[in-house]
Amino acid sequence: MFLTLNHQKLDVYHFSRIFVLECYKLTKVLPSDEKFVMVSQIRRAAISVHLNIAEGASRKSEVERKRYDKISRGSIIEIDAALDISKDLDYINNYNTTQLGEAMIRSFKIVSGLIASKVSN
Repeated sequence: MFLTLNHQKLDVYHFSRIFVLECYKLTKVLPSDEKFVMVSQIRRAAISVHLNIAEGASRKSEVERKRYDKISRGSIIEIDAALDISKDLDYINNYNTTQLGEAMIRSFKIVSGLIASKVSN
């Protein structure tokens, strides 16, 4: 917001930001009794995706950057699993998840590509 850094120029940073916003929109429709469980978990995981992309991009070591990218990808998978449960509980069956799904898939593919492109150690 106040700093101008290289991670802000990355496509993955832009797409993960959209993904976070879509996750927040979805959690607004979840039941209020899920505020401290499902809502909190999805929001924390979504923020984790975005923040780990930003922090990882600032690391000098490719191994470190890859580790942060893997954490981001794990958080995306965590959200997908939480959405499976939300659907099973009929929390989101009347919610249009198209934009969220597109943002998730786009973020997942880009982060996976970043991981694959980095040297393994």
